[in-house]
Amino acid sequence: MERKPVKAILFDLDNTLIETRGAGGVGIQKTSEFLKTTLGLDDPTICSICDKFKQKLFHEHFDPSAGRTMDDVRVAHWEESLQETLGTSSTPSLAAQCYYLWKNSRLAVLSLSPEIRSLLKQLRSKYKLLLLTNGETQTQREKVEAVGCEGFFDAIVIGGEHAEQKPFLSIFTLCFNILETQTFRGASMRVRATVWINGAGDAVPDGSVNPDYTIPTVLDLPEVLAQLE
Repeated sequence: MERKPVKAILFDLDNTLIETRGAGGVGIQKTSEFLKTTLGLDDPTICSICDKFKQKLFHEHFDPSAGRTMDDVRVAHWEESLQETLGTSSTPSLAAQCYYLWKNSRLAVLSLSPEIRSLLKQLRSKYKLLLLTNGETQTQREKVEAVGCEGFFDAIVIGGEHAEQKPFLSIFTLCFNILETQTFRGASMRVRATVWINGAGDAVPDGSVNPDYTIPTVLDLPEVLAQLE
């Protein structure tokens, strides 16, 4: 059977094109320094506060119908983390300072490296490119804007703006329709290969689909594409 040519590439954002984990670490470090200077706390206490915040972030559930913004929710994460660690109520202004310092420090260091920018320009000359990222709308839009993704893609889709996010079929169907790729006998017929960017060498998470290719950096993608041609 004749192999169909690759027409489009869908990219993830976090820890694929940008190092979100590393940026989050910078945000925590800046906030830790602020807490040490402002409250005179020792390192174990500061670590406890920050660890609690990270746990709340990890288990976060955002309901846009509840009438609160993502900023409100995450300020509350810091307020609760401070109270749970220190045993006393913190001022809302302190929690807000912690949150916005963490958030803005993180956004400030997010960027597309020159090598990745060059790769995207090269690929866009041959393929349609779409950025598909899961997550709450405000958070992901802020990252996209901070990084300056708009000029590198034919379309950008934020999962949180739609009824279903990855890995549901509907979000991929939407992306293919946006890119106006030819429809075969179902969405699976359109996918030539899945590629996992796994710089940390992690095992495939339980319940996840095994990728067709695993590479340590997105910069190795041209080698995969060469095998698919």
